[in-house]
Amino acid sequence: QVQLVESGGGLVQPGGSLRLSCVTSESILSFMAMGWYRQAPGKQRELVARLSRGNFTYYDGSVKDRFTISRDNAKNTVYLQMNSLKSEDTAVYYCNAYRVDPSRHDFWGQGTQVTVSS
Repeated sequence: QVQLVESGGGLVQPGGSLRLSCVTSESILSFMAMGWYRQAPGKQRELVARLSRGNFTYYDGSVKDRFTISRDNAKNTVYLQMNSLKSEDTAVYYCNAYRVDPSRHDFWGQGTQVTVSS
């Protein structure tokens, strides 16, 4: 059973920074890609950033140039560095990993709350 464990959420003022971490129970390179989603109250879960095994990155337009996704293969950890945070970034952030063999299998973390408020 694949496990993803997030950490690093919390309360931060507008303009501040946070770094989220997600540790996987299996080799991070065994997944096609890893990403971060978020879900704000009353809204659908949305993809924020994704990093493929081949090092391709995707960012939602709302976070581009403010958020950076990266990984440490040796630690089986993926990070989301979030800078210049805005109130609209407030959400529960979920770590995601998936494999395709041949159908897609998604794995999720439990979520970590990020609140941006003065």
